[in-house]
Amino acid sequence: MTPRTRPRRRRSALLAGFAAALTGLATAVVLPASSASAATGLAALAAAKGRFFGTATDQPELSDTQYTSILTGGEFNQLTPGNRLKWQFTEPVQGQFDFAEADREVNLGLAHRMKVRGHTLVWHSQLAGWVTALPSDQVQAAMEHHITTEVSHFKGRVFAWDVVNEPFNEDGTFRADVFSNAMGSGYIADALRTAHAADPRAKLYLNDYNIEGTGPKSDAMYNLAKSLLAQGVPLNGIGFQGHLAVQYGFPATMAANLQRFADLGLDVGITELDVRMPLPETAEKDATQDLYYHNVVSACMAVRRCVGVTVWDFTDKYSWIPAFFPGQGAPLPWDENLVKKPHVYDTIADALCARPTTT
Repeated sequence: MTPRTRPRRRRSALLAGFAAALTGLATAVVLPASSASAATGLAALAAAKGRFFGTATDQPELSDTQYTSILTGGEFNQLTPGNRLKWQFTEPVQGQFDFAEADREVNLGLAHRMKVRGHTLVWHSQLAGWVTALPSDQVQAAMEHHITTEVSHFKGRVFAWDVVNEPFNEDGTFRADVFSNAMGSGYIADALRTAHAADPRAKLYLNDYNIEGTGPKSDAMYNLAKSLLAQGVPLNGIGFQGHLAVQYGFPATMAANLQRFADLGLDVGITELDVRMPLPETAEKDATQDLYYHNVVSACMAVRRCVGVTVWDFTDKYSWIPAFFPGQGAPLPWDENLVKKPHVYDTIADALCARPTTT
C-alpha cells in the first residue's frame, strides 16, 4: 500500500522533554533481570506511574519478524492474546482442549516482561458451534467446565481475565445469548465464582464497549457491579474497551465514569483502545485522533485505580477495523508499514507524563 502523507509537525521541545523523561526513567524503573527485554518508550513511561501500556496480538502477526521485533522490543509491558484464548480455539470440540497457540502467545509475553491478560472466557461471539447447540440444561455444566479447565491451565501466568465479555445491549438490557437464555443473568456471577475457584490470585473483570462515558449501558454495568459486590461475588475490575472514532464525539464524562467504578473498590482499565477514522486520512482527522488518544490516556492517569491502557494491536497493518467498518481505518499508533506515527505516539507519551496536548 502507498504510505500516507502526514502533515509535518515541529515538536523539538516535546521530543527533548520526552528524551529527558526516558533518561530519568532508565535508573528509576527496575525490572526483573531474568526477562528477555527491558521496558522502553511508552512502557517505561507507564511503569513509572505504576501502570502498564499494552497491546493485543494474534497468531498471523507472529510470523512477521518486523512486527515481532517491535512487539517484543520493550514498548509494551502488557500483552493480550486477541483471539486464541476464545472458546472457538481453546475448546473447538466438547471436552477436547487445545492450548498450543494460546500458550505460544502467553509465553511470548512472559518471556519479554509483559503482564498477560486473558481474553475472554464467556462471550456470545466466537463460540464453538457445539456450545450454541447445547440443550439449556447442559449449558451451565459446559460453561463451568470450560472456565475451570482454561483458567487452571494458565494459573500463575495470566494475571487477569475478562471473565464475561459484552454482557449488555446498548440500552442497558442484558444481551440474549446461549448463557443468559439458559441461566438468566445469574450466569455472570457463576462464571466469576468458577474462575476464582480455578485461580484465586487472578484478577477477574467484566469487559464491554460503549461504556466509557456515562449512559444507559455504563449505568447497567455499574449497577451490575454493585450488585455482584453486595453478593460477595469475586469481581476485581471493569474493562472499558475504548473503540472510538473521530467522526463521533468523545465521551467527555470518561474520567468521572472510571472514578465511580473505582470508588466501588474495583480496578479499571482501558482494554481494547483504537481510534478509527473515515478514509482518506487528513490533518484534521489526525488532530482529532491525537486528542482522543490523549484524552483516554489522561482519563486513566487521573484515576488511581486505573491499571493501564491496552491498544487493540499496535499497527494498522493488523487492525480489525477495515474488515468490520468498510471505508474506515488508520486507528493505531503504528501505520500499515510498521512505522511509528509520531503525532499519535507523542500524544500518548504526553498523557503518560501528564503533559498537556499540543494538538
